[in-house]
Amino acid sequence: MSEITYQTLQVALDARGVLTVALTRPEIRNAFNEIMITELTRVCREEIPRPDVKAIVLRGEGAVFCAGGDLNWMRKSVDLDYEGNLQDTRALTQMFMLLNECPKPVIGAVHGAAIGGGVGLVSICDIVIAARDTQFSLSEVRLGIVPSCIGPFVIAKIGPSQARRLFISAERFNAETAREIGLVHETVADMPALEQALDRVLGNILQSGPNAMATAKRLVLDLSWPERREELADAYEYVAKTLAELRISPEGQEGLRAFLEKRKPAWLTGKR
Repeated sequence: MSEITYQTLQVALDARGVLTVALTRPEIRNAFNEIMITELTRVCREEIPRPDVKAIVLRGEGAVFCAGGDLNWMRKSVDLDYEGNLQDTRALTQMFMLLNECPKPVIGAVHGAAIGGGVGLVSICDIVIAARDTQFSLSEVRLGIVPSCIGPFVIAKIGPSQARRLFISAERFNAETAREIGLVHETVADMPALEQALDRVLGNILQSGPNAMATAKRLVLDLSWPERREELADAYEYVAKTLAELRISPEGQEGLRAFLEKRKPAWLTGKR
C-alpha cells in the first residue's frame, strides 16, 4: 500500500491496483475549494495515469460524501470580478472534465449527502454505489446561480428531462430516486453493505483487460456525442462563462451574500 496525503485528499494505492481517492475535509462535510480542485486535477494528471493503477474509488471521509462548495471559497467568489470568476470556473470545469474522461474505471462510494458539486462528482463516476439514506440536491438556484460547470456531466448521466426538473426545483431527493433517474446504479442498506458491494464491483473490474475497459469507456463517450471533441470544447467554455457571469450578476451576488450571511435573499423578502 502506498499513500499520498494532500491538504484536502488522501490518495492510497493498494496491491490490487485500486487507487482510493478520499475527500478529507470531514469537518466541513468535504466541501471543495480551490485547493481541492487543484489537488483533484493533480491526481488526474499525475496519479491516475500510472501503469499500476487499474481502477479508482472516489469517496468521502466522515458523515457525508461531499456537500458542494466550501463557504470560504464561495465568499471569495463574491468579491472577484468577471475575469477572476472565469478563471475559477474554468479550473472547476477542467477538473470535472479530467475526472469524466479518465480512461480507467471510476467507482463512486457515496454516503450521507451529495449536494451541488457533490452531485457533479457522482455524475462523473462510471459506477456509483450509494447508501440508502444518502440525500442529493442540485441546490444552486437557491443561491441565485446554476449548476453550470457540472451541467454537461449531470445531464449526460440523468438526461435533460430530469435535469430540468432538478436544476430548477433544487429539491432534495433520496438514493432510491437517484437510482431511478440513473445518477446512482446501486443502493445498499448501510456502510458495511456498501463496502461489500464495492469489493464485488472491483472484483469484476480487476478481471477485465485494462485497454479494453479504456476503449469501452471512450466508445461510450464518443457515441454519446458524435463529433464531440469540438462541440465539448465549446460547451465547457460556455458553462464556465455562464457561472462566472451569474456570480457577478445582481441576483447571484444577492443570493450568495444572503447564504453567507444566513438570511433570506431579496426575492423571498420582497426587498430590493
